[in-house]
Amino acid sequence: MSNVKNMSYDPNAPVDPRVETLVNELIGRVADKWTLLVLEELEDHGTCRFTELGRRVPGISQKMLTQTLRAMERDGLLVRTVHPVVPPKVEYCLTDLGHSLGEAFCGVWVWAEANLEKVARARMAFDALA
Repeated sequence: MSNVKNMSYDPNAPVDPRVETLVNELIGRVADKWTLLVLEELEDHGTCRFTELGRRVPGISQKMLTQTLRAMERDGLLVRTVHPVVPPKVEYCLTDLGHSLGEAFCGVWVWAEANLEKVARARMAFDALA
């Protein structure tokens, strides 16, 4: 992550279309609440089984958990390990790439903590005008 801190943003610099595509895809992926919740659970608890993740992520259906895990695996954010036992034992854990995405979104949590009251006041002022 130290490389990211040393990078500067130049809005006039040419944009690599592959980078732009990846950014748009990742925003779509992490904007999905299920991905962020699964990412958080794996970050907090390490390797988890499918049923354990299902219990830890409130409100997620088995179908949505399956779809989310497959998409995250495809993007290289986690590794799915199938153990050859009966009944089947499947575990999921974050890759370095998944951990780094979690670190990137940690800033959102820090911002939310720092600005919670300001946002609440802004919402109350807005709602009072309605």
